[in-house]
Amino acid sequence: MRATPTAIADVLLIEPKVFGDARGFFFESFNSRDFAHATGLDVHFVQDNHSKSARHVLRGMHFQRTQPQGKLVRVVAGAVFDVAVDIRPESATFGLWVGETLSGDNHRQLWIPSGLAHGFLVLSETAEFVYKTTDYYAPQHEGCLAWDDPTVGIDWPLAGAKPSLSAKDTQGKALSQL
Repeated sequence: MRATPTAIADVLLIEPKVFGDARGFFFESFNSRDFAHATGLDVHFVQDNHSKSARHVLRGMHFQRTQPQGKLVRVVAGAVFDVAVDIRPESATFGLWVGETLSGDNHRQLWIPSGLAHGFLVLSETAEFVYKTTDYYAPQHEGCLAWDDPTVGIDWPLAGAKPSLSAKDTQGKALSQL
């Protein structure tokens, strides 16, 4: 497993060792000991989530102020553009975003520490997205950063298409309002 810092140093691109041949492939999607060795982090996951979405579905940009969740995210089928935004006011990278293409083919994962907003855009016909969290989902503490906040300026690969958003995600707030 290799962990590479992104432009937001706490956000890590995780690339597992994949063993493949003509029959298919095998990889450990998570190994606590290897994760700690590669990242220097000792995390405890309490919940796994799995979603399936259609092309151009944009989910995000979600966060929890109380009970913030660290997330280890990956795609098991299809492809997404996965984004994290640093919304920690005390951070040197406050307001910056990073994005990576995660797919069932590239097996990449993204570690997103607690305190960041997270979301993704489905690039393929459908995508199945799975992630581990370090705290439980607490809807009463959930917030949403506007996916299109011009001060953040996420460069979503929409190529002129309009994203499909949930009602909750259409109500996202600007970074200045968080």
